[in-house]
Amino acid sequence: MQSFDNKAYYINRELSWLAFNERVTAEVMNAENPLLERLKFMSISASNLDEFFMVRVAGLKDQVKLGIGRPDNKTRMSAAEQLHEISKRVHADVRRLYRSLTTSVLPSLKREGVAFLSPRQWTAAQRQYLESYYHEHVFPVLTPLAIDASHPFPMLANGSLNVAVLLEPNETPEIHLHTPLFAVVQVPSVLPRYLEVKSSSRNHRQCFVFLEAVIQQFIETLFPGNHVLECACFRITRNADIIVDEEGAEDLLEEIEKELKKRDRGNAVRLEVEHTMSNHVVETLRDWLDLEVEDVYSIQGPLDLTFFMRFASLPFGNHLRFDPMPPQAPRDLFGENNMFDAIAKKDILVFHPYESFDPVVHFVNHSADDPRVLAIKQTLYRVSGNSPVVSALARAAENGKQVTVLLELKARFDEENNIVWAKKLEEAGCHVIYGLVGLKTHSKITLVVRRESNDIRRYVHMSTGNYNDTTAKLYTDIGMFTAREDFGEDASLFFNHLTGFAITPAWRQISTAPHGLKDRFIQLIEDEIEQHRKNQTGRIIAKMNSLTDKDLICALYKASCAGVEIDLIIRGICCLRPGLPGVSENIRVSSIIGRFLEHSRIFYFQHGGEERVFLSSADWMTRNMVNRVEILFPVLQQNLKDRLKHILHIQLKDNVNRYVLLSNGNYKKVTPAAGEAPLASQIYFYDSARGFVDETTKATVEAMTPRTTPRS
Repeated sequence: MQSFDNKAYYINRELSWLAFNERVTAEVMNAENPLLERLKFMSISASNLDEFFMVRVAGLKDQVKLGIGRPDNKTRMSAAEQLHEISKRVHADVRRLYRSLTTSVLPSLKREGVAFLSPRQWTAAQRQYLESYYHEHVFPVLTPLAIDASHPFPMLANGSLNVAVLLEPNETPEIHLHTPLFAVVQVPSVLPRYLEVKSSSRNHRQCFVFLEAVIQQFIETLFPGNHVLECACFRITRNADIIVDEEGAEDLLEEIEKELKKRDRGNAVRLEVEHTMSNHVVETLRDWLDLEVEDVYSIQGPLDLTFFMRFASLPFGNHLRFDPMPPQAPRDLFGENNMFDAIAKKDILVFHPYESFDPVVHFVNHSADDPRVLAIKQTLYRVSGNSPVVSALARAAENGKQVTVLLELKARFDEENNIVWAKKLEEAGCHVIYGLVGLKTHSKITLVVRRESNDIRRYVHMSTGNYNDTTAKLYTDIGMFTAREDFGEDASLFFNHLTGFAITPAWRQISTAPHGLKDRFIQLIEDEIEQHRKNQTGRIIAKMNSLTDKDLICALYKASCAGVEIDLIIRGICCLRPGLPGVSENIRVSSIIGRFLEHSRIFYFQHGGEERVFLSSADWMTRNMVNRVEILFPVLQQNLKDRLKHILHIQLKDNVNRYVLLSNGNYKKVTPAAGEAPLASQIYFYDSARGFVDETTKATVEAMTPRTTPRS
């Protein structure tokens, strides 16, 4: 049997992630995107990078610090080697991002009448206004922090913006005998990052200044008796991963609450500094933070570009945004007035955000109020800040129904939000399970148990995405409603397995991680190899967010060597290297980056003409197969299978937002061939959804829209 253990067959996970973020950054540089949307992509790229350092780089640094010599199991790169390559790549990426900001985006904004003014551009009137604003609103909030023998370097919060200040007393003896004083001023996050000032130019309808620039201009007011020699901004990124001893924790919720308080105090992993900062100040900060030279990023522009997401949402310049794409009524619900009746008749597919998330909310809302509903069971991973789903579950419990919620407290960076919801649900009388020890519950499933005549009927909703009404407008996901008895039995067994001490059941339709899901995927690939040997029709199309698991990659390599044609649509990380002769020459990898975040997981196996189509909460990552509770479920109804196949084929024809991965690890953007019409798959799907909406269906949508007022 051929071995696929050659490190040249794989792409490093961290470097592949950086390649993904570079594709996001490319949308900033794409002049075809509306200007304010380019600012949003800039914010997303910066936010992605923050999280990458807080988690991935922090983890590698911990390995180096602890002397762990475990290399990446695919590319054999040590932690130190990965950190070095990451630093080289990110320095180049940051320069590219800021070059786009300063040479393209900001000048384009200025041409649209929107300008960010530096202090040297302030008029006398603007300066007077800002000085008054500073004394009235900013000065009272600021706290200068001196650093000397009796004042050690402060524990500055993760991601906070700060100003480093070098001072000398006004009255000093010989200047050459004096060592400058050092102080830090934190830019208050409770104040707006940018301020609007009256414009003095007909060319600029709106003018803005940065809060940190205002503070720097008037910073001497914080240090009377001293002269400011230098002041420059800096920002620290810290290790923000939390580690909880789940086995030893008496109360998991309480333990996570404690750990969250430490998040802002983790070890520093990155230092961003204003490019005007002197070498002396940079080295002083680096020494205090115990960072390497390559951990320092000199920035030519404003630090922390995540603020552009909020700025781009200000009420101006609608022509500088994407055209609105309000979600449409789901085609499978046309002509239906009752969710339960509709699901009882047939399986229903909902394709977000092109189709509305409202039916999912309505399903839970209706279940909460329907006197015939006896029980609701649901998994929650990430929910919105004012979640109508959570409010409906709480109301259902108050209405006397049995409500069980498996709420994952360990959803990274959503822990605090989930703790709030967990407490609210418990107060309402829900049975709240905080996930399983050592695992994250990432599956998305709802079970509603309803009495109908003398029978009990189970209604199930499963999805590739979270029960989050906010991200459902931004992420592409697919959900399925069904009342099939075998799915209902599996759903009941699934929740009993998670809430009790039951062993892993023998499923009728679904497969789950961490017990059996990887084996199921490998078996599906093996079956395709066998079918290809029989009739030369082997075909696999798999769409997911990331592919990192070596066993699954090897299975795909084996299928490719057997002649199976394979297309992978992978938004983010891909450790598989396509197009290698004798290894992966039958594998092609695409990535789609557009106005919506591609989040759905669809798996297609031709199986000699007896097509198998699945949806899942899981990516092909080792963490999903080993450390998470996931669900894979088949789509059995033929029209829904056909629809999912169509979605995959359209994405593979995308010549506007699609990239292809080359065998050297680089990505190349696909463009229309000569005479070929542009096809942007996301626009196509929306136009398709909109084409199904007419006046006759509006009444149906109105009838199925939740009418209950969400609880505060």
